[in-house]
Amino acid sequence: MATVEECRVALEKLGEQMAAKAAAGTSRIDFDRSLSCRITDLGVGFHGRLVDGRIEDVAEGEDPGAKLKLAAGSDDLIALVNGNLNVASAWASGRIKIDAGLTDLMKLRKLL
Repeated sequence: MATVEECRVALEKLGEQMAAKAAAGTSRIDFDRSLSCRITDLGVGFHGRLVDGRIEDVAEGEDPGAKLKLAAGSDDLIALVNGNLNVASAWASGRIKIDAGLTDLMKLRKLL
């Protein structure tokens, strides 16, 4: 089981990876949404803002009103960020949960 700090670092690294994909894309991804990430096995959460592929202002605590909500176990979050876990198969198997509108899911898919 990963620690809370390892999960915070992983979430920030995920933001860096998504920002790199957004910058490398051929079209600008107009995406500005509140984000909440719950780490299920640690009982903690983080929130921030997803802006054009970057996760900004990461802070501890969940945001129940967030437009994008991610829930994952600590080890699954680490594996996802390190490239050892495929987002689509993890989502399909229930290892990670993503709660977002259909349009937001399509935009998020381009970044993950």
